[in-house]
Amino acid sequence: MTMALAMGVAATFQGQGSENEIPRRARTKVQPMYPELARKMNITGTVKVEVVVAPDGTVKEAKVVGGHPVLASAALEAISKWRFEPAAEESTGIVNFKFERHQ
Repeated sequence: MTMALAMGVAATFQGQGSENEIPRRARTKVQPMYPELARKMNITGTVKVEVVVAPDGTVKEAKVVGGHPVLASAALEAISKWRFEPAAEESTGIVNFKFERHQ
């Protein structure tokens, strides 16, 4: 039996300025690797990562705020490689990594 992994990633960022501010967008997104242990244990779900993006668009900080611990390290490793549009100030937001398996 062959299993394929389908992953969807949604990013929501709110700047620290006015409510009409355009959300910061990711220029480069790296998809997380599905952990072998999670595959063997048939673990799926969403990992929520709070991310602080520096003005130059690099990820300054990232921490897991929800999700299965077996999936968390894969999500943190992937988000650390993301790059965002530059901005005048830091931005903070939540990125949801949805891990699903389909046959």
